[in-house]
Amino acid sequence: MHFHLKTLLAALLLAFLPFVEVSAQEARVPQFGYLSFKEVLHQMPDYKKAQEDFAALKARYDAETARSEEEFQLKFAEFLQGQKDFPPSILQKRQAELQDLMDKSINFRRETQRLLAQAEAELMAPVNARLDEAVKAVGADLGLIFVLNTDGNSLPFVHPQVGVNITLPVLQKLDSPQASEPAEP
Repeated sequence: MHFHLKTLLAALLLAFLPFVEVSAQEARVPQFGYLSFKEVLHQMPDYKKAQEDFAALKARYDAETARSEEEFQLKFAEFLQGQKDFPPSILQKRQAELQDLMDKSINFRRETQRLLAQAEAELMAPVNARLDEAVKAVGADLGLIFVLNTDGNSLPFVHPQVGVNITLPVLQKLDSPQASEPAEP
């Protein structure tokens, strides 16, 4: 039974193949779109706002890191000045305090890097989603089969009959009032 079904499907496919060829010849050449996501992203006001917010957060972490380093350097300088006069038990206590401060500073830096990466991802998520929606909308409006991101010189040549630079239409879509409203899931 399976063999007969496969044979029937193959026969139908072969019967309709000449019609498919004719309509493919008459159809326009499929096109794809391309743009630099970074170029468009950097022109978006919400990107600039996210970058400003990130820079402000980073500055607060940098200030705390500098304060912590200053505190460590002060305690280390005190330790160096007094180490000759400290009895062994105080010397060990001060060394342990310095080691503890250094460990806390290292852990704070690691945690800061993690928190900053997380904050940047959270700040950029709505911006990237908005750009993705604009690219999808322009691609659909223009009837494109796909859109490529040219960042990183990943597309050194595009034949003008099949590739369409969609940078300007995407920027226009982002500037339209509809583009500033969040898309419904």
